[in-house]
Amino acid sequence: MRIVFKTDYMQDLRPWKDGYQLSLYLILIAVAIAAPFVVDAFFLGELTNVLIWALAGLGLMVLTGHTGQASLGHAAFLAMGCYANIILIEAGVPFVLAFPLAGIITGVVGMLIAIPALRLHGIYLAIATMAMSILVDDIIVLTEPWTGGVGGKYAPSINVFGLMIDRWGTPVEFYFLTLGVTILVTLGYINLLRAPLGRSFIAVRDSEVSAQAMGVDVARTKAISFGVSCAITGLAGALMGLFAGAFNNETFSVVISIQLLMMIVIGGLGSIHGAFLGAIVVGFLPQFLSIAKEWVGAVIGGSNVAIPGLEFGIFGLILIVFILFEPMGIYGRWLKIRTWFELFPFYRKDMFKRQKSYLKTERLR
Repeated sequence: MRIVFKTDYMQDLRPWKDGYQLSLYLILIAVAIAAPFVVDAFFLGELTNVLIWALAGLGLMVLTGHTGQASLGHAAFLAMGCYANIILIEAGVPFVLAFPLAGIITGVVGMLIAIPALRLHGIYLAIATMAMSILVDDIIVLTEPWTGGVGGKYAPSINVFGLMIDRWGTPVEFYFLTLGVTILVTLGYINLLRAPLGRSFIAVRDSEVSAQAMGVDVARTKAISFGVSCAITGLAGALMGLFAGAFNNETFSVVISIQLLMMIVIGGLGSIHGAFLGAIVVGFLPQFLSIAKEWVGAVIGGSNVAIPGLEFGIFGLILIVFILFEPMGIYGRWLKIRTWFELFPFYRKDMFKRQKSYLKTERLR
């Protein structure tokens, strides 16, 4: 068991607990940087896809995991960030300006939408956000002069400080661009949770009545959380559009919203690690199923028959298993395993027993 002795006030302000934890993160970043020189172009594309999903998961984690507001409409903000980025680039705005502007525009629109939507609670908020996701599909079709309608748009090559980057032509450069954005957003997220605003998010999630009693402006906190969440999701949508190369109104369907929510639940709701672990499951599950079907076909001597809905069926089964046996997700299971080794033989089974975090007045909200 490791015991951290604090001898300086700065130790409470650092994003990492101790030097050991910092070294693990640095090793992980070093492995990510070295990945393009070890894996082939196909798996590098899969790693890029995982990073984009993780970025989208971070966006939803701000709202659902740390503010406690359920959303089934974040595919709409993925679409908004994607189209805003491409439209700005086509208008002649450099990518280094168009990309952050796409996130800012998505965040501002999300905050405006949040003002009436966040008066709802629980399942009613989830239904309202799902309706918004369905509405954006029609808006994309109706605004054909800007969005291309059903025909969609094609993502051009982007210029980053004189370097032309294309998802297919220069996959290594595109991977490093995605990795850099993901690291910067993650560092910003870590610092946000340590700031008063981030603590307000968590207070609202645990109990709105208690947070209001402590002086937290619940409506303002929810609106800011929705705006930050949409801004991060918009950045992920911009990268997702560049990664796909071509997209239309059907690319960002409501299924993507449901998949995002399931992803952060499987990874571990309420933790940054959970967004990355869930993204690994979402990113590599299709490839795992494809390899598994080929292996089964080789063993039994049959042909590889495509089964419609297999991926979402397996994904839903995984979600059910986690909800029943491990509600804290993959990261929660890792915490239990690590704690067992650290406290052995003093570990008790009820250490992670779920507690009711709501007040009696909030049970029906």
